Amino acid sequence: MPVTVVVTRDVEARYRGFLASVMLEVAPGVYVGSDISKGVRERIWTVVAKWFGFLGRGAITMVYRDASASGNLRVRQLGDPPKEIWDADGVLLVRHNSADPPNSPFDTSEDSLPEQPR
Repeated sequence: MPVTVVVTRDVEARYRGFLASVMLEVAPGVYVGSDISKGVRERIWTVVAKWFGFLGRGAITMVYRDASASGNLRVRQLGDPPKEIWDADGVLLVRHNSADPPNSPFDTSEDSLPEQPR
């Protein structure tokens, strides 16, 4: 069964109302719809993209099955998502866009590691 998933992050409440009217909200900001036709999916994306053009806050990601796309998944994004998805010879890869400053507790580069006692 093909599933369409929409994930919103830091967007206005109007998105929640609209998406909840056509999809099931399974977690805050995460919407799932089964057997959504291409026409309905395109209409949802058109409405969301139009609003985003006016409001421009947050991020929205839509994922759905598409046999013509890499990995048989189509990923559409609006805004600045925390992850970058790209195609590497037919395999979808994810890179986290880290906003952590150097020497943060999450920085594991060689330069940031504490010196070990000898």
